[in-house]
Amino acid sequence: MVAVGDTAPAFTLTATDKSTVSLSDFAGQRVVLAFYPAAFTGVCTAELCSFQDAMASFNDIGASVLGISVDAPFSNGAFAEANSIAFPLLSDVHRTMINDYGLAFENFLIEGYTVANRAVVVVEADGTVGYVWVCDSLGDEPNYDEIVAHCSQ
Repeated sequence: MVAVGDTAPAFTLTATDKSTVSLSDFAGQRVVLAFYPAAFTGVCTAELCSFQDAMASFNDIGASVLGISVDAPFSNGAFAEANSIAFPLLSDVHRTMINDYGLAFENFLIEGYTVANRAVVVVEADGTVGYVWVCDSLGDEPNYDEIVAHCSQ
């Protein structure tokens, strides 16, 4: 799993509009990576809606937020639309990023089905990992105030 001080693994994923988004697109900026197991599930909806509610704070401090799941772009698009989520939701359908970040969660609801573990990773402007939170239980949500406070430093 990535740890504070590591160089953040590069990625290029597909957004809901089928464009590609890469970590390098945010070079020199702080990026909050919000990993979630599955669109349209209760805790994931609460998590991403909480990030959406905090977007003014993230915008004020110059931090970008990206949601990452293994869901297909059209599923993430419908999820974003249904919940008025305005920040990019990215699809890691090949599970490359969740494996590179050490955040794969095996056997989610179905034997053999791998999803992203619920986690938050903040990539600093210099490309290093500055903050990591990984849930102990998929029912847990991150401490949003703590994430905003970290990004405000």
